[in-house]
Amino acid sequence: MARRATTKYTYEPDYAVPPGATLLETIEVRGISQKELAQRTGFTEKHISQIITGKMPISPGAAIRLERVTGVPAHLWNALEMKYRERLDRQ
Repeated sequence: MARRATTKYTYEPDYAVPPGATLLETIEVRGISQKELAQRTGFTEKHISQIITGKMPISPGAAIRLERVTGVPAHLWNALEMKYRERLDRQ
């Protein structure tokens, strides 16, 4: 049986999605408002809004606070943030 040659294509999107988009989806699924998220994390509503839009990065400390409220591991928030900032730099 002959082996087929495989070609690897790397997917390099020309856009960056802020980790806040995932955060927004996560809280919507859990029935948590941005206001409630702000209260439960100790952030201001403005801070949460800026995280969601990608204007404010998710710091490691913020990732831990988000983990406590959403149940999504801090390492995931950190990874999403890192990939987002890297993608912005590449653009």
